[in-house]
Amino acid sequence: MVVAALYATAQMIPIFLAAVLLTLPPQARETFKVRLSPVPVDATSRNTTTGNGAATATLTGNTLTITGAFEGLQGPATAARLHAAKVTGIRGTAFADLEISKAAAGTLSGSVTLTREQIDSLKKGRFYIQVHSEKAPDGNLWGWLLR
Repeated sequence: MVVAALYATAQMIPIFLAAVLLTLPPQARETFKVRLSPVPVDATSRNTTTGNGAATATLTGNTLTITGAFEGLQGPATAARLHAAKVTGIRGTAFADLEISKAAAGTLSGSVTLTREQIDSLKKGRFYIQVHSEKAPDGNLWGWLLR
């Protein structure tokens, strides 16, 4: 009798777990758009800072996933980084590297686990992507992550 009761209980566990999983709310996703535009650091870099692009960033839980594309650089891209600023529109600190095609046109992507404070900054529009190239090593394209 005890064995039969244990067997019946064991068979019910997967059904119970499935019911619990079906009642959990799906993780909310928030999407942010990025328009990558040339931002010359100074007057001397105006001629070497060219190109454009776009990206999308999706926040699911505390994971930010970024995908995008760029074109029109005067030289190969060398790096792409995610930055956090204290104020939107002002240069901030890089805190994550993104994968990028080492070419004048290509793609960028990456995934970053964020802290609660970083999520708050993201939602306030304080994150941006900066693409560097051989011709503009201090930053060729910039784009703010905005809703």
